[in-house]
Amino acid sequence: MDSCTNHPAPSPLVPMFEAFRNDLDEHHDRRERIFKTSRDITALSKKILRTFQQSSLPPSIQNDVDTHSQKIHDLFHSVSSDLQASNAWRWQRQISSGIQEYMEAISFQHYLKTQTLMTYTEARGWIPFGIMLTEDDYILGLLDLVGELMRFAITTMATTGSLPRRSDDGGRDILTDMRFFRSLLESSHILTEAGAESLLGKAVEKKMKVMRTCIEKVENAAYGMTIRGRERPKGWMPELENGTGEKRSVNSSDGDAES
Repeated sequence: MDSCTNHPAPSPLVPMFEAFRNDLDEHHDRRERIFKTSRDITALSKKILRTFQQSSLPPSIQNDVDTHSQKIHDLFHSVSSDLQASNAWRWQRQISSGIQEYMEAISFQHYLKTQTLMTYTEARGWIPFGIMLTEDDYILGLLDLVGELMRFAITTMATTGSLPRRSDDGGRDILTDMRFFRSLLESSHILTEAGAESLLGKAVEKKMKVMRTCIEKVENAAYGMTIRGRERPKGWMPELENGTGEKRSVNSSDGDAES
């Protein structure tokens, strides 16, 4: 008996399916890498926002902000090669949340320094080359900015007894800016253009509801400060109802429109 065993010839399909497997592995690895980078950018952006909520920014704190900003830029650069050409749109949802949070942080910093709203062109200059900033991410980031303005306004009222305002613009205060921002967004027809049932339309509608609530909270706090301010101790922080009858501190996450 012949001891040799005949092995079947390898299928010509095997190399093709191995190539498919490698492509899928690369696909999932890139997706996870971009998603993790987006979460890291979100975390660093939140650190910047918490820093800017303080009443003053000594040089040491500004250095911390610069350090966080540099780390964010490094993270963007680390995935920029994965977000080129058609991949910029293919993986846009994976990086989108990080970009929106970063937009919120830099627009808040811009407002504190200039008391103006950051334009799309100005925002684009903050994004490293090779990373796409969509108008959707820009708008959604600005909508989240109102929550930070609310916290800043009420914290300032609690510590100084007055609304933050510009000294070189006829006394324009932050509440006036928030109302102007609301009217600007409500008149821009974002929902009409995006479609109320689209993903962007639903996100904008949700965030605009939060925006209106934040502005109402600042208005109520300002009215209370004007009418009964002398009866309240310095450092008093209002507890505002969240719509369900439950009272929460203004420093809670009511102003955060993230899901």
